[in-house]
Amino acid sequence: MKRNFHIFAAVILCAALIIPSVLADEKKDNSGAAIARNLDIFNTVYKELNTFYVDTIDAEKSIETAITAMLDDIDPYTEYIPAKSQDDFMVISTGQYGGIGSYIQERKGDKPGVYVSGPYKDSPAAKAGLRSGDRFKSIDGIDVTGWSSDSVSRHLKGQANTMVTVQVVRPYDEDSIKTFVIKRENIKMDPVPYYGLVNGNLGYISLTTYNEHSAQQVKDAVLELKNNPAVKALVLDLRGNGGGLMESAVQIVGHFVPKGTTVLTTRGRDKASEKVYKTTQEPIDTKMPLAVLIDGGSASSSEITAGALQDLDRAVIFGSRSYGKGLVQTTRPLPFDGILKVTVAKYYIPSGRLIQEVDYSHRNADGTFQRTTTDSTARIFHTAHGREVREGGGITPDIKVDYPEVNRLVYNIVRDNWAFDFATRYQAEHPTLPRPSEFEVTDEIFNEFKAFIDPEKFQYDKVCEQGLENLQKVAKVEGYMNDSTKAAFEQLEKLLKHDLSHDLDNNRKEISRLLAQELLSRYYYQSGESEYEARHDDTLDKVAELLAKPGEWAKTLK
Repeated sequence: MKRNFHIFAAVILCAALIIPSVLADEKKDNSGAAIARNLDIFNTVYKELNTFYVDTIDAEKSIETAITAMLDDIDPYTEYIPAKSQDDFMVISTGQYGGIGSYIQERKGDKPGVYVSGPYKDSPAAKAGLRSGDRFKSIDGIDVTGWSSDSVSRHLKGQANTMVTVQVVRPYDEDSIKTFVIKRENIKMDPVPYYGLVNGNLGYISLTTYNEHSAQQVKDAVLELKNNPAVKALVLDLRGNGGGLMESAVQIVGHFVPKGTTVLTTRGRDKASEKVYKTTQEPIDTKMPLAVLIDGGSASSSEITAGALQDLDRAVIFGSRSYGKGLVQTTRPLPFDGILKVTVAKYYIPSGRLIQEVDYSHRNADGTFQRTTTDSTARIFHTAHGREVREGGGITPDIKVDYPEVNRLVYNIVRDNWAFDFATRYQAEHPTLPRPSEFEVTDEIFNEFKAFIDPEKFQYDKVCEQGLENLQKVAKVEGYMNDSTKAAFEQLEKLLKHDLSHDLDNNRKEISRLLAQELLSRYYYQSGESEYEARHDDTLDKVAELLAKPGEWAKTLK
């Protein structure tokens, strides 16, 4: 009853917020009187519910649900952040927080609980001895069995220099109950988990987010790599980087282009709101070949960086088309320490193009949002050297790289934590692992993993079986199910039956990379995982191939 009420109350409150606004939109009435009228309706609806509804109203939950529904109708980036939910938001923008320094994950199924999924290098968690795979049992004497990851995270965080006592269950260990007294520190999220020399002559930099430390860490990496005479080109990897602080993107572009270069322009509801962002520091390097790697997970500040360097003909962009977020958000203070993150402008990169993929101001008949452009209607703009680039739909790379789709078998291995649990056991049995520059998944390790998987517990996505079953039903309905058809279906069913050992061998390349990531992260943290990935990256091979062809790099930018 209580759950149904919250749904009912949310619908009523949302209607109070949305329906009048729709009517006002039809009349284009955004006057102060219209706003006051709609707010009065909302207040009255809530008061009536609070007075006459049969159950007690959870005011905070109902109002937050209504506000969230209203903002969701605008765009995905405008959101209300109450005081109790601001920790994660501040971590993204500042790149730091008070705590023990570890990723955690919540698991369901036959091994429920909240687990350590990866301590940060040199963090209090790592120095105390916490390991990936440890399951939280209690925090400061409070049993956390059955807690969510959010609840565990809140109790692990706290002011720097305060103490927290953590008790965990460690699998594959005779003395499985471990207790750690950990001194919290001010944890700084490392936006550059790895940089180094790869493929013999590429100075590779992995950038995972844009926070207050991103520009300086990229600068430090570039300076060190430039001092290595073997480095002939720089590579900035932005794949999977969802963005962050816009100012960090401007600063990073400034490392590679002359001081005073326009990186982007933002435009709000009126001309007076236009702002131009230019580089303010002397660059580190404006000549060395620069490659930027992107994919569908590269968004926002990543697209500013890649798009500006493309428009200025300073970098060759490799990969697949980026996400397509050309909107700018700012924060506004709200009563009771709340924050409103609101979209205030669109941004335009140096060529003048807007890369926004979705037009949130217009919907299709089915309720979905429209695209800003199509391939046939997208306007053409030009880079500094006159190359054609198009608006809308994100950043299109100069050199396209087809990334393979995630294999369903590999997806199930990740989803059900087979590789994670195998790495946990492997670490318990092996005190060391070869360095990332030397490590490979051997036949011995791969066969050990195969033996680790229990065929009776491995969950297949039964796509083939379901499709065959549906086809049999159709054959019966249509009158085609005779003895010969039935025999054919039986034969086809045998052919489509899964053979786990064969399937694992058939997907060894993808599974080996997954196992390497899990294992290396246990012994060498995220930097080890990133170093291994760089050694086995087909996109970096494409960069090296272009660099090796005399004149092709400059030709690509002209």
